[in-house]
This record gives sequence, structure tokens and C-alpha cells, in this order.
Amino acid sequence: MKYYKIFQYAYLVFAVLFIYDGVSKWNDGTNGAYISLGLAALAVFMFFFRRKFSKKYDNRDNSN
Repeated sequence: MKYYKIFQYAYLVFAVLFIYDGVSKWNDGTNGAYISLGLAALAVFMFFFRRKFSKKYDNRDNSN
């Protein structure tokens, strides 16, 4: 397993942490809940983006 596949799943870990932070800030009424939830959405997007391009590069390397 290459190192970029490990970092790909780190985005999901950060997404869960940001969702937890956003929900806890939302319930407390403090500011910054939208920022945390936005960063969680960005982390999920980056997970799928990196997974798509890593598969693309793996297929390119295997076809040669």
C-alpha cells in the first residue's frame, strides 16, 4: 500500500472530526459551526477527488 492511499483516508478522519466540532458548536450556540461543517464537506470532496485520480494513475501505470 502506497503512502498516498493512506493519506486518502485521512481526509475521512478529518471530516468526521470537523462534523463533530461543527455539531458541538451548533448545539452550544457559538460561532464557527458553518466553517467546521464547510471544512468537513471539503474533506469529503477531497477524499473522492484523490480516490478518483489515484485510480486513474494506477490504471495508467498498469496499462503500460
